[in-house]
Amino acid sequence: MKVRTFAVVAPVLALASMAWDAAPASRKNPGWNLSALPMIAKVDRRFQSYNIEMVEVTGGRFWAPYGGPPEEVYRQRPPIDLANPRLRRIASLLGPAYVRISGTWANNTYVPLEGEAMAGPPPGFKQVLGRDQWRSVIAFSRAVDAPIITSFAVSAGTRDAAGRWQTDQAQRLLDLTRAAGGKLAGAEFFNEPNLPSLAGVPAGYNEADYLREFAVFHDWARRAAPEMKILGPGSVGGAIVDGKVPANASGALNSDSSQTLIGGTKGKVDAVSYHFYGSVSQRCAFLNIGTAQKDEALSPAWLDKTLRDQAFFADLRDRFEPGKPLWLTETAQAACGGSPWASSFLDTFRYLNQLGVLAQRNVQVVMHNTLAASDYALIDGDTLEPRPSFWAAVLWRRTMGQVVLASPPVTREGLRIFAHCLPDSRTGIGLLAINTGTAAADLPITARGTSWTLRAVPLDSRKLLINGREPALAASGQISGLAGRSFAKGLIVPAHAIVFARIAGISNPACR
Repeated sequence: MKVRTFAVVAPVLALASMAWDAAPASRKNPGWNLSALPMIAKVDRRFQSYNIEMVEVTGGRFWAPYGGPPEEVYRQRPPIDLANPRLRRIASLLGPAYVRISGTWANNTYVPLEGEAMAGPPPGFKQVLGRDQWRSVIAFSRAVDAPIITSFAVSAGTRDAAGRWQTDQAQRLLDLTRAAGGKLAGAEFFNEPNLPSLAGVPAGYNEADYLREFAVFHDWARRAAPEMKILGPGSVGGAIVDGKVPANASGALNSDSSQTLIGGTKGKVDAVSYHFYGSVSQRCAFLNIGTAQKDEALSPAWLDKTLRDQAFFADLRDRFEPGKPLWLTETAQAACGGSPWASSFLDTFRYLNQLGVLAQRNVQVVMHNTLAASDYALIDGDTLEPRPSFWAAVLWRRTMGQVVLASPPVTREGLRIFAHCLPDSRTGIGLLAINTGTAAADLPITARGTSWTLRAVPLDSRKLLINGREPALAASGQISGLAGRSFAKGLIVPAHAIVFARIAGISNPACR
């Protein structure tokens, strides 16, 4: 079958060439004229965000750590301690952000009444969200500057005798949120509605059922929580085969239903949301769709998979919801908890490249799954030790602001450059250089700045070096090993390395 590809890189490169051409012609090696880089997008101030799965909050069976029985997919885990000072310090380093409390398990989680005695989940639900557990979510959200995005239960327990979805559980979660002094910044109706077999909805649930129930949800949300953004559909998967979405003769929802879901809810969402995983982990090899391969981790095909689904959903947005923001509300290295190398430096290339290319295409928010659970998490959930991509996320927050600029021109194979205005200055540029190649690259920067070089040996190591030092977060919350290095003119990006740079004093009109 022929998979349609999308020409998304050429316009950015064409704009980027202006940054070279605008330099004085008399200069033999003019370098980059960073003051001439044009603005191409502007993202949400909470662009880099993260997920905490609902099952983390309640406790329950989540993706099993590697090293157990070969057939083990899930393992019981206790509720996450959102009051832990170290966890809050870690999350605050990523703020401002959104925290999405959702995931597959949110589809069948019960919210009890105050004082309701619970021996276990009621019929039609699989887990119980303790009221104090949700209060801890509210407190965490406020402490780390991360407004809450969520979704609601839709399983059999939420339905009347005729199988129709009722708003009672959604209203109970909303009321509890307000009583705890919080608010819901946004919500999807339910998690990944194009995979209803995972949601506990009635057998045979189809697109017409979803659209009818979404209308009920929409009317309730606009009345009960007018300040809450409605996101949708939050579906996963979007590959177009032979130039079209494959037909679905049965009418049942599946991974190809996004067009119908978006078209059928036209005018009823504040942002178009979707989920993306480039593949699945070994835990889900039984799906027979292939797994993420370590030897492909630095390949353009792997790094740019995210562009395929972005283009697919952007096209649907433009057709049905023109002008609405595009949000990626769940993404990571591989579905089903991530591969064993998801927690290593090797995946940091994908993590940062995804932020860079999606920002250039005006995706407003990217929510990484997860903050602290399983192999794809930014930190180890048991030890609360940061992983390489966490430190990269901190440097992104400090370097790459909301205003996205065209990339300076590059000709070196394997070198990718992203440019933003600084997040905290009107006269400066932040650069991110990703070198997947086997040779060092020289960046023709003609100004002074501060840089951070990220490396690991071997590439799949969980020990990251930044400017030759291992970063750390002490028990007191103090960071070490994250000092920048000054440079005067020019900057070297070693092979298989990542470099951030802050270049102050650049007067670019887009940054004012």
